[in-house]
Amino acid sequence: MVFLINACSKSGGSDPVTPNPCASVTVTVTGNATPPSSSSASDGSITVTATGGSGFTFNINGGTFQSSGVFNNLAAGTYTITAKNSNGCTGSRQFTITSPSVCGGISISLSATTTSATPCGTPNGVITVTASGSTGFTYNINGGTFQSSASFNNLAAGSHTIIAKDANGCTATANVNVTAAPAGPLFSAVKQLMQTNCVSCHNASQSEGGMNWTVECNIVANSARIKARAVDQNPSVMPPTGPLPASEKDKITAWINAGAKFTD
Repeated sequence: MVFLINACSKSGGSDPVTPNPCASVTVTVTGNATPPSSSSASDGSITVTATGGSGFTFNINGGTFQSSGVFNNLAAGTYTITAKNSNGCTGSRQFTITSPSVCGGISISLSATTTSATPCGTPNGVITVTASGSTGFTYNINGGTFQSSASFNNLAAGSHTIIAKDANGCTATANVNVTAAPAGPLFSAVKQLMQTNCVSCHNASQSEGGMNWTVECNIVANSARIKARAVDQNPSVMPPTGPLPASEKDKITAWINAGAKFTD
């Protein structure tokens, strides 16, 4: 008896491969971050949505997935939100919660009063500042050291920059101008007679004896010399065209006796 054995062979086949459900899916996370109410608070939040599927759940920084895309009670910092759809496909995005500035709700106002500076002497201008809108103020002028006093003394005429800083470090800036005190009538009279009689030889391009009488403060600084030459005629008569009349000499003498200052 002959037995026939049917031998079946398998060639060219393979086990079926389950397709990857995420192969052509891109999960995109979008959203926004809300800062905390203060720099020390933890009441910030991140709210997200996702596209690239359906049935999304979300987690933050690798934590447990949840159905809501809202994450509350967050401090300032950087967080990674991951969205996962119903097929397990995921996408992530980083969000940064910025700490609010401690100065965000503070508006500091500055006002100032000034006292004019007298030219041609030790600077004596004064600025006194008033700051409002916060507390614990300190002040500086022209980039100097902060001080508790709101007054700045011994200032020259010109523009000065005042900064007020509160206890939180919030600042306000103001430019304050210190004016020059006007020339006094006695000085003005002497200046006029110097221009009439002396400036032709004592100016910026020809300063005989090193004197330039077109500069007001040179007149103030050399008051004794002016009296000696123009009033006392010592060691010689000035101006060289001849002695001043008595009325002009009296103007110099009156100014000298008053103090020989710019404001006299």
